[in-house]
This record gives sequence, C-alpha cells and structure tokens, in this order.
Amino acid sequence: MTRLAITPFLIAALLAPFPALADDPDPADWNAVVEQAQGQTVYWHAWGGSTATNDFIAWIGEQVAAQGVTLEHVKLADTADAVTRVLNERQAGQDDDGAVDLIWINGENFAALKQADLLFGPFAEHLPNWQYVDTANEVLQTDFTVPTDGYESPWALAQVVFMYDTADMEPQPSAQAILDWAQANPGRFTYPQPPDFLGSTFVKQMLIELVKDGAVLGKPVVEAEYADVTEPLWDYLDALTPVLWRSGAAYPASGPAQFQLITDNEIDLAISLSPGEASTAIANLQLPDTVRTFVLENGTIGNASFVAIPYNSGSKAAAMVVADTLLSPEAQVRAQDPAILGYGTVLDLDKLPTADRAAFEALDLGIATLGPEELGTALPEPHGSWMTRITEDWVRRYGAGQ
Repeated sequence: MTRLAITPFLIAALLAPFPALADDPDPADWNAVVEQAQGQTVYWHAWGGSTATNDFIAWIGEQVAAQGVTLEHVKLADTADAVTRVLNERQAGQDDDGAVDLIWINGENFAALKQADLLFGPFAEHLPNWQYVDTANEVLQTDFTVPTDGYESPWALAQVVFMYDTADMEPQPSAQAILDWAQANPGRFTYPQPPDFLGSTFVKQMLIELVKDGAVLGKPVVEAEYADVTEPLWDYLDALTPVLWRSGAAYPASGPAQFQLITDNEIDLAISLSPGEASTAIANLQLPDTVRTFVLENGTIGNASFVAIPYNSGSKAAAMVVADTLLSPEAQVRAQDPAILGYGTVLDLDKLPTADRAAFEALDLGIATLGPEELGTALPEPHGSWMTRITEDWVRRYGAGQ
C-alpha cells in the first residue's frame, strides 16, 4: 500500500520544527488520556481493500465506542494518500485538528513522517496493553530498518507466503524454481501490479534472494551501486514477465484480486503477506479448499503493521485508545482467527494471563496455515529506500503502456 508521491524535496521543505500543542495528552498519564478521549472521533486512515479487514476494523469501532470513542474508517487504496495529506497540511500551516488521526502504516511511509517530525509521541510503550507485546521481536521495534522509538504501535505480524493449488502443482523452494515452473506452465502465475504494496513486496522478495551481497539492502540505496546490485533482479523479471498470466500485459489490482483468479482456475500460484490469509479465504469460500501455502527454503520477508498518530491530530487521546484496543488480547486473538482475519499476533503468549493464552492456544489456524516451525525465521525488510527505488523502476520497465 504505497505510492511514490512523497519526494525527498517535499520532506526536506517540511523539516522545520513545530511547537508541541499545549493540550496534547501525556501518554504516561493513562487516566487523563481516557478522560480526554471521551467524545472524540478518530478518523483512522487504513487500507480498505479487504472485506475481512474492514469488518475487523468495524469491530474495533464497536469496542472503542464502549470507551466513549467514535471510530471512522477512512478506506484507502494507498497509504501514501494519508501521508501526503499530513505533509500538505503541515506545508499549509494546519498544525491542529488535521484530517488524519490515525494511520495504518509501515515502511517508507513511516520513515517519511518520522523524518519530517510529523508524528505524535513517543506513545506506544505507555499503552496499558504494551505489557503483553513481544518486545524481543525486532520486527516490532524496527520498521524497514528505521527504529520505531515509540512513534508507532504494532498490531499485526506478516510474512510472505505463496498460495498454491495442490490440485495443479507442488511447492517451489526458490526464486529460480518459481521461474522454472512458470516457464513450464505459462500463464499460471501472477502478482499484484506495483506500486501495490504486495506486488512491490514480491519484487523485493526476489531481490533479496538474487542479490549478490544481501548486506547492502540494509542500508539506503547508493545510486552509484544501484544498477549493479539490481541487475540480477531485472534479468530474472525479464525472463519471468512473458510467462505470467496474460503474458504480463495485465496484473491483478490487489492481493484479494488474486483469489478469483485461483478460484476460476486461471492461475495456480499467488503471493500473500499473511500466513493465515489462505485459510481465511477458504473459510469465506473465496478460495478452493485445495489451496495451501509454502515459503522459500532460504526464508521470506517478515514485517509488522503499525498505527501512528500524526502531529496535528485533534483526537490524539482517542487515537491512543484505539491503538491500545488493537493490542488487547481479545482483539489480537480475534485478528489471528483465520475465520475472521488470520493475522499473526504481536503479543508474547508467555506474558498473557492464563485465560487469554488459552484462547490463543485453542485457535484452529486453518488447513492452509503453516505452523511457526514451518514458517521459519522471517527475513528482515530492506531499507525503505529500496522499495521506493525498485518500484519506480518496475513501473518504468513493466508498467502500463510498456
């Protein structure tokens, strides 16, 4: 969920410091936060491309309504739309009561707002339910190599998996194996079109596996080295694109759009960032029950979804109440249930009260969901600048009008 509308020049123009507002809540005084949140409305700008996710956000709205907070889901096709809105408001001097109170965010979008000092906080570690967070998991403390520093709060874990129809194929262990299979079975694989977040993630996944020296991806792009580093990726995609669905002349618009292609037996292989998504889709009759998932033998990218509060939100207290509710064991077990959402939890089950831990342990994760041992260790995200740069290049090379 990203778009390349946020330029370094715009960010640099906005780096002048702004004064903290006198009525900003103190995250460390939770009783005062709850009191100030009463009657506030939170406009949560979040991706709206999944019915299951939208339904979960509506459920969160019901939970915070009981706490005196109104939640409005502003459905986005692209997270960068909300980020650009905050940047534009800062440029226009609208430093209070902005249009965005909470953003579902990570990666380069978070880096852009943090670099421009346009986030409220730090607040995350003051949330009451932070006590249950798996703080040993580096993915929850560092976002695409950028330290979160308490300016965003996690609420879901993700890891790349590949959904495949067992009626038609076997798991593929590597990028090269996927290419070999695609060439032997032309038209049976596709991925969402970048700059869709999931499509860009597929391109990143291939880069990680094909790059000569993976350490370079943990640092910002160095333009003088970029062509050499990415050459194996473009060679790979040049070979893959002609044997994609519709010969690479068209791509599904989003992750969920792949489901219908599998159900209609147009493709056999698709990518997901949620290990439980296939099970959820099977439970919702969006995928045939012959679909399963696999990961590559050298690992796949893992990351977290976060929420962040813009500096000029007029409902910061209520936004923190929403963030805390997302971390509640009740919300987290609901999100992990494949019949509802199928996301990975950000909580450490060993920190939970007995009854809450039992609720997680009782979950049936679904027939297509890999267990923790099968998923293996998630690979770290490259620095956010890589996603921006390779997405730009992908659009130029393979996008509309090629």
